[in-house]
Amino acid sequence: MIIEHKFVIADVKLVADFQRYILYWKKRFTEQPITDFCSVIRINSTAPLEEQENYFLLCDVLPEDRILREELQKQRLKEILEQQQQERNDTSFRGICMFCNAEFLGNRSVLLNHMAKEHAFNIGLPDNIVNCNEFLCTLQKKLDNLQCLYCEKTFRDKNTLKDHMRKKQHRRINPKNREYDRFYVINYLELGKSWEEVQLEDDRELLDHQEDDWSDWEEHPASAVCLFCEKQAETIEKLYVHMEDAHEFDLLKIKSELGLNFYQQVKLVNFIRRQVHQCRCYGCHMKFKSKADLRTHMEEAKHTSLLPERKTWDQLEYYFPTYENDTLLCTLSDSESDLTAQAQNENVPIISEDTSKLHALKQSSILNQLLLQECLKN
Repeated sequence: MIIEHKFVIADVKLVADFQRYILYWKKRFTEQPITDFCSVIRINSTAPLEEQENYFLLCDVLPEDRILREELQKQRLKEILEQQQQERNDTSFRGICMFCNAEFLGNRSVLLNHMAKEHAFNIGLPDNIVNCNEFLCTLQKKLDNLQCLYCEKTFRDKNTLKDHMRKKQHRRINPKNREYDRFYVINYLELGKSWEEVQLEDDRELLDHQEDDWSDWEEHPASAVCLFCEKQAETIEKLYVHMEDAHEFDLLKIKSELGLNFYQQVKLVNFIRRQVHQCRCYGCHMKFKSKADLRTHMEEAKHTSLLPERKTWDQLEYYFPTYENDTLLCTLSDSESDLTAQAQNENVPIISEDTSKLHALKQSSILNQLLLQECLKN
């Protein structure tokens, strides 16, 4: 249209239904001259008359065009909401997890919640997504092409891709990729506005109504999840009590007996998380079909406290969490700091030796006796 007819449509990407838009104006141009609707732009105005050209710009400055665009947007939103409602009520959904190949039947929310909970892969609430099947196929195709969903780099094989996404915490989609916008209802709400612009307006509105008085602020503590079941506790003390009572697993006792520092505790927790996630007993290495079967076995066989040798779990790979944002890891304490706090609580007085007479101190210092005892032992 630009080359052959010198006809330009402004902000064409913001037209919700381009086909209906074109058909409408095609009919209107047969009824009235094009100059009644379009702004005329003359190029080469300083050139001779025969070399000058006129272009016709159709934009939403024209009230009729603006109304048409808004009506098309409303119609598109209505269709999207109807599609979304149909998907929300659909019980014939069938999908396969992109990470563990487990099959899910029923409603789409079952699969989406599984990937968020078990694989820390969250693409948003099911109720905010539309055209879910197409969305999942798009993501699966990228993984089949060995492409990271977040940084969109391509890798040589599937294992390398999986390790990259786990270690870099790239189990999420790239929010800058506009290809995904059509799968979120928020992008259909307002004409010409993406989810980022809508969200920015919401943030500005909050800032405009923000008050300086924070006296009624209440902080909601993040819940820590049990190592063996779905139990959540608001405080780490309650979680320790639960694991000891329900599963006979005393993390504080294990930490004390093995003399674990902070990083060793992190590796131990991540090791147990991964074994439980894979439905494998770390006491006898048996694998089960479900976490419930694993939990029953470990409790009956008393394997929850039967830890393998240190070299099994004290590995570099267990620095990386099994689940993203594992609150339990944030509550672990360092053994050295605990010892320091304990020593401070005992209020043991420490008297330094007099260093004003170094020669006499060398002869009478208690360190001489300690060195002598050490030499005798050797």
